[in-house]
Amino acid sequence: MAIDATDETGAEPVARVIRGACPHDCPDCCATLVTVEHGRATKIQGDPDHPFTQGFLCAKVNRYLERTYHKDRLTTPLRRVGPKGSGTFEPATWNDALTEIAAKLNTIRSSSDGPQAILPYSYAGTMGYVQGGSIDRRFFSLIGASELDRTICSSCGSAGMQMTVGANIGADGEGLPWSDLVLLWGTNTLTANPHLWPYVRKARDNGATVIAIDPIRTRTAEQCDEWIGIRPGTDAALALAMMHVIFAEGLEDASYIEQHTLGADQLRERVKEWSPARAAPITGIPEDTIVSLARRYGRAKSAFLRINYGLQRHGGGGMAVRTLACLPAVCGHWRRPGGGIQLSTGKTFQFNKHALMRPDLKPNPVRLVNMILLGQALTRPDAGVGGPPVKALVVYNSNPAAVAPDRSEVVRGLAREDLFTVVLEQFQTDTADWADWVLPATTQLEHWDVHFAYGHLYATLNRPAIAPLGDAKPNTEIFRLLARTMGLDHPALQEDDVTVIKGSLDTAAACMKGVTFDALMEKGWVHLNVPRPYLPFADGGFLTPSGKCEFYSERMQAMGLDPLPNFTPPHEFPETSPELAAKYPLTLISSPRHQFLNSTFVNVDSLRKDAVPEIVLHRNDAAVRGIVEGARVVVANDRGSFSGIARVGESVREGVANAPSVWWTKLTSDGKNVNDTTSQRETDLGHGPVFYDNLVEISVAD
Repeated sequence: MAIDATDETGAEPVARVIRGACPHDCPDCCATLVTVEHGRATKIQGDPDHPFTQGFLCAKVNRYLERTYHKDRLTTPLRRVGPKGSGTFEPATWNDALTEIAAKLNTIRSSSDGPQAILPYSYAGTMGYVQGGSIDRRFFSLIGASELDRTICSSCGSAGMQMTVGANIGADGEGLPWSDLVLLWGTNTLTANPHLWPYVRKARDNGATVIAIDPIRTRTAEQCDEWIGIRPGTDAALALAMMHVIFAEGLEDASYIEQHTLGADQLRERVKEWSPARAAPITGIPEDTIVSLARRYGRAKSAFLRINYGLQRHGGGGMAVRTLACLPAVCGHWRRPGGGIQLSTGKTFQFNKHALMRPDLKPNPVRLVNMILLGQALTRPDAGVGGPPVKALVVYNSNPAAVAPDRSEVVRGLAREDLFTVVLEQFQTDTADWADWVLPATTQLEHWDVHFAYGHLYATLNRPAIAPLGDAKPNTEIFRLLARTMGLDHPALQEDDVTVIKGSLDTAAACMKGVTFDALMEKGWVHLNVPRPYLPFADGGFLTPSGKCEFYSERMQAMGLDPLPNFTPPHEFPETSPELAAKYPLTLISSPRHQFLNSTFVNVDSLRKDAVPEIVLHRNDAAVRGIVEGARVVVANDRGSFSGIARVGESVREGVANAPSVWWTKLTSDGKNVNDTTSQRETDLGHGPVFYDNLVEISVAD
């Protein structure tokens, strides 16, 4: 609903407050209130009535109006007039843009290469179902384009959860006040999940111990009772050693295991191999610390294990998540509020994705291109997967020239003169500089959308608060117009956004009962039709083939993988790649920067301020390299290099460096960023990226 405020006479509204949703890739999916005066948004705040948002927004979204009204907002179509990559464009009309783009795409469709030479590329620039996964998907299906395998964030961890509990469904954060032990494992909650923190505080106020397990002493770790600094990529080894102690000392929940798990005997035998003494040198954690942690977890009545996606960004990431996901079932922590594991709550939502995306419109067969292999797809004649070369690339809700792995190969592909590139954007990003056409897209304040969340259980509606700036258009409208210009008259391409939203809510799923368009219009958000707090597996009911938590997975065995939890080392791990480690001895990770969300907000002056790319090193690693605080350094491996300013201290483990990310390369001194050093290798499950599986050397810049 819109909330009107009147002037002193009560004559007419002077301000309206519009309910909305934060669109960004964050588990919190905040409910927002946008104040509009005379057609201009003047204030954005968190909805104080929303139980999870609790009236506050993060440092980034607090500046959302600066982003919407930024002096560099794109408000008209742009046609390239200079060399590719130069960022030289001229304004054009929508008619010219649509006519030329439609003609080019139709020419490719009818050529010998065929429509699968067209590749869409999008991800989570918005998490909304309407602007991120509706008319766009229908459009590319109907023209017969290649399909994008959207793997760049969560696919690996999701696969690990699926193989263990059946889906990426996790514990409800609203149960945290009942926890007596909270493990924040591989998650910087204050930066990447800040609205969970009040619940963590309530748990601590009620007597819980809060422990951070992370290679970095993050701002969250600073606020915890204890920080356990683990080596990157070794989380599974720690979890296996914890289970070793738990079983050896009889701390498991025998009745829960008997009733609700599969393969317990095999798991017992497996973890006998994983003593704390074995895990200590692998993880870098002292043996007695491992034993103490295991005992505290095993003796807790209700332990909450919050993990995040950083710990799955290496070659063994799927197995790592799978192994950690066994812990709550071993100790029965699923039984009670405040117990269990949360990577995501996303699969609890049951929006009608068939109605949204219309997969029935896809050609059969359709070529699938993994988005993390974009560099290969653009530089190989068969796109790396067989079939025609990619001749047209349509990018929206993403900035691959900054965020995709092996960035230098991505840029080589974007530089191809025979590649036709269209970018839908709000700003002239690194990727937009390589486009042939840039089409101005609306921000969240200017369009409709509907959102799930992956950190809570509230569906949220976003209403447009203001008219689109200039000639900007929602993604949905751009694809509708393009379809019409190409001669496509299928009714699925002409549904308006409200119709799309209503279709997404047309589902018989029990959890969606009461989540209606009218309810969302009235309140802005609706809790799923599940108990509060939600205990998804208190009485078993796992979504696996067996209906149990599968310690032993026949599906993994059929895939040729170890059916039991195990430690799979990263691809680039000193113990397994000693020659590579001799040349590049430091493990580089690139954690989220507090002021940025991936590459979003990098260009907002009040957030970037005078910041520059930084590389954080342990003081001992810095000393042996002659690096001092504030020195300009170069980070390099065989794939590439980038530079930044050294930050020296003890906030990272020895042997680890951190480059908070993701910077636009046009805003760096050398035109590069951390993804000049990352690879296109894949994880063990889910075909995900290995951003944190990255050995480098660091030296003082010349």
